[in-house]
Amino acid sequence: MLTENDRAQLWMQMKAHSDRLFEEIQVLKPDGEVTGPVDDISPDVMREMYRWMVLVRAFDRKCVILQRQGRIGTYAPFEGQEAAQVGSALALAPEDWMFPTYRDHAAAMVHGQPLATVVLYWMGRMEGCVCPPGKHILPPCVPIATHLLHAAGAAWAAKWRGEPMVAIAYFGDGATSEGDFHEALNFAGVFQLPVIFLCQNNGYAISVPFSRQSASRTIAQRAVAYDIPGVRVDGNDVFAVYRAVRQARERAAAGLGPTLIEAVTFRYGAHTTADDPTRYRDQQRLSDEWRTQRDPVTRLRLYLERHDLWDARQEEAWQAEVASRVDAAVQEAMAAGPADPLAMFDHVYADEPWHLAEQRRELATARGGAHA
Repeated sequence: MLTENDRAQLWMQMKAHSDRLFEEIQVLKPDGEVTGPVDDISPDVMREMYRWMVLVRAFDRKCVILQRQGRIGTYAPFEGQEAAQVGSALALAPEDWMFPTYRDHAAAMVHGQPLATVVLYWMGRMEGCVCPPGKHILPPCVPIATHLLHAAGAAWAAKWRGEPMVAIAYFGDGATSEGDFHEALNFAGVFQLPVIFLCQNNGYAISVPFSRQSASRTIAQRAVAYDIPGVRVDGNDVFAVYRAVRQARERAAAGLGPTLIEAVTFRYGAHTTADDPTRYRDQQRLSDEWRTQRDPVTRLRLYLERHDLWDARQEEAWQAEVASRVDAAVQEAMAAGPADPLAMFDHVYADEPWHLAEQRRELATARGGAHA
């Protein structure tokens, strides 16, 4: 019979082992220093990382303003999570399939989605769900975790066809509480599929902290149950995220199966513009703490400036370019005009059922007979 002291010692041993196994990997520290050599990341890639992170942050802020002005619908901001999205997307190959959520527009834009298309999505226009020719970017997934199964399915199809592509699915910590998460990882593990599961753990599933979702202290450790690699990185460290995804992609492309990556990060703002984060977290303290101590954009700029890879002149020029590109994207999207409410009936069924046809006619009649 184990004593209480025996149980305590066993628990501490287990915890110590788990902590070593799923230690949070950090390469670029908040002060702009690195923990080791970064020769595997070229200066050009580093500058590209920074340019993208500045651009998507400005775009994200603009979208929040557009929502407040009533020019787009409810919006899900991602500020604070730029490193996780930009770093991961830059590590992909052009032919890879991307399965984003409603918060992963930064990753989608890096992978080839035009800025204007993202604005069109939040305007409720169908064009916002279409990616450019030759790209494989799925529409933002609003249901939680369902797209993880789609990513596994796409990877399975690619494996059967012998196609040199990898699928990546983005999701938050809340998605790991869904059955779809476990089914997707289990299926991918059994069939050794070329898929990367990237969790951006921002600490909250809307208002529910991770500690109330799971007894496991990390998400990465769940990979053990499916006998696949699990990696935990500082999600505000673009170098660490880039390396983790690049290595996961190399394994997947070599036929070595899936990887679960947990990027520990934080969303500065609300879950969406319809949410009030002050009701469930100390918004000022947490936001200030992460902004001042762990901001992904600031730490990368510090590194670049310290190594003479970026200067004030380049910053001024890029900020002007960013403002121009964001404004141009908004103008392009707004020129399309408001979405037609009748479009909600399109692309749902191949053969429209009678009750939806009836509702379509009723709405068209109420709007003055247009498209009846």
